Amino acid sequence: MPHHHTQDILRHWREAVPNDRLAHLIRDTERAFRRALQIRLAPHGVPFGHWAFLRILWETDGLTQRELSERAGVMEPTTFAAMKAMEILGYVSRRQLPTNRKNVYVFLTDAGRELKQHLVPLAEDTNLISTAGVSPRDLATTRKVLLAMISNLAQDEVGQLPEQESRTRKPRRAKTDSTTTRRRSAGPAA
Repeated sequence: MPHHHTQDILRHWREAVPNDRLAHLIRDTERAFRRALQIRLAPHGVPFGHWAFLRILWETDGLTQRELSERAGVMEPTTFAAMKAMEILGYVSRRQLPTNRKNVYVFLTDAGRELKQHLVPLAEDTNLISTAGVSPRDLATTRKVLLAMISNLAQDEVGQLPEQESRTRKPRRAKTDSTTTRRRSAGPAA
């Protein structure tokens, strides 16, 4: 049953693999967050796949589909399909600008903008639920450690992580083609 999915993840970590790699734990934490938010978005008729795009457009309306893809960390065909569906739902409109007929720009409709007041509190609730019983100090430490990990991985991606910090291999130069984007959108590799 879907409601037991997150409990299964927790049981797996406590019983089967309590010392597995952090990348796996972070991925499973993200899955639990995603599931909790999906449950809350469903009554509003908003698929989870639209959530990231809505958040981006609430911050910066009028982006190209390519810019949306880059900011969301997904492939352009994924963005195209999502924008088509969101346009049918009445959340966005896609159009070319008279000054630039080459690109298709995405703009929120009034309905898309209005969703923010209903959906953002759901995400905030999800965060509050996830941190229940966790001390402010532990939360601050968690945030600090996760940001340090992101920084290390960003440095490694461009080959700037000091060699002594990598146990198994030398840092590699990141590719800037679509292979990197595909790898990033597929989730953690480790």
